Amino acid sequence: MNAPTRKPLRLGLTGGMGCGKSTAAGIFRELGFSVVESDALVRELWEADASVKKAALDRWGNRLLTSDGNGIDRRKVAEIVFADVQELDWLEGLLHPLVRNRWQALLAANPQKDWVVEIPLLFEKNLASEFDFTLCIASSPAQQAARLAARGLSPVEITARQSRQWPLPQKIERADWVALNDGSLNFLRQEIVYFANQLTPPKP
Repeated sequence: MNAPTRKPLRLGLTGGMGCGKSTAAGIFRELGFSVVESDALVRELWEADASVKKAALDRWGNRLLTSDGNGIDRRKVAEIVFADVQELDWLEGLLHPLVRNRWQALLAANPQKDWVVEIPLLFEKNLASEFDFTLCIASSPAQQAARLAARGLSPVEITARQSRQWPLPQKIERADWVALNDGSLNFLRQEIVYFANQLTPPKP
């Protein structure tokens, strides 16, 4: 008699700003998981969805355009929405349903794969029930601040963006698994490999 097959995994990946969610997602990809990153889907929408671009330009005007006049400057969008909570609410109302539809469609089209979906606001948007397990990538406040500053964000910008997310301890409390990313890349890789082995044991 054939041994039962393992059910494909759906893992929701989240964490605080500057904690290394994208780095963790990349490690999962190297380990053979199919990975979706929300920020990549947002970039695709800005670049390829004419309705998204039109809606933003209708609301905020041509000041959003890049220097060549062909694209949307996401840094300018961020300056607008993180200075006004109503504008951020409008943008999230525009983008979040589209992003969710995209990753749900990817998972539905390939149900046999093990999926990792990176979602910064996974708990804030009540999406944990979409996944078998959740993993939170965590770092110390000092590490977060240093990484965000290296991206060119000012302290004011960091505070504004973090205010839209749950505090990291609250995410840690809700997650099924937590990986600490205060050390080396190799240390994070070892943690991810451990979680991957626990979550997707070899087929008998």
